[in-house]
Amino acid sequence: MKLVIGGSSGFLGTELTRQALSHPAVTSVVALSRRETTDVGPGSEKLHAVVCDDFENYPDSVKSALEDADACIWTIAVTPSKLKTIPYEEVCKISRDYAVKAIKALAELRKNPKGPLRFIYISGHMSFRTRDEVPEMLRAHGLVDYSLMRGDAEEKILRYAVESNGAVESCVAKPGLIDGPSQERRIVPGVPNIHLSEAAAGLLEQVINGFEKDTLRNDDMVRIGQEALTKH
Repeated sequence: MKLVIGGSSGFLGTELTRQALSHPAVTSVVALSRRETTDVGPGSEKLHAVVCDDFENYPDSVKSALEDADACIWTIAVTPSKLKTIPYEEVCKISRDYAVKAIKALAELRKNPKGPLRFIYISGHMSFRTRDEVPEMLRAHGLVDYSLMRGDAEEKILRYAVESNGAVESCVAKPGLIDGPSQERRIVPGVPNIHLSEAAAGLLEQVINGFEKDTLRNDDMVRIGQEALTKH
């Protein structure tokens, strides 16, 4: 499997890259990021690190690297903690539009498909697709528009697959707080936790073996990730 990891230099992306490089089913990892992807451990002979400065219009060198990918896990987004540091229009572009561009580009760049393209969009536990679903906690913190924008991204990614006539399969993953190995466990009322290794292992298992369903919530990701970690 040729796997693209969008946002490979980030917190989750780095762990996904590390685990993918050691997975026997993954033959090639395209690590796509604004920064060079480094320090990923063994298996670097499978790694093709691609630095991209423009996620709206891929240059030819990036298109060449993405050609004939079998799957993609897309982690690029602006987290709520950084919303005040970036103009909201840019937040929407990074968190939604880049992902929609990616799934379309990857599908178009498949010249010799061996099966459907599998695409996972990493959203969040507090992303919602209708205004009625948004809890009071998000309203109180001014996160309604952000939550619905991420929900809109989810719908666009899922709809693209439905309309692809079987050429694309897509999935939305909605983790809660992702805890790293050297971090103290964070507690936010109403938001569940998942360990970094579980999140990465579960996402890889799904993209390699097929999606259990089109939307994976945090408890699904914990269960699938723990089962995957016992196998490898």
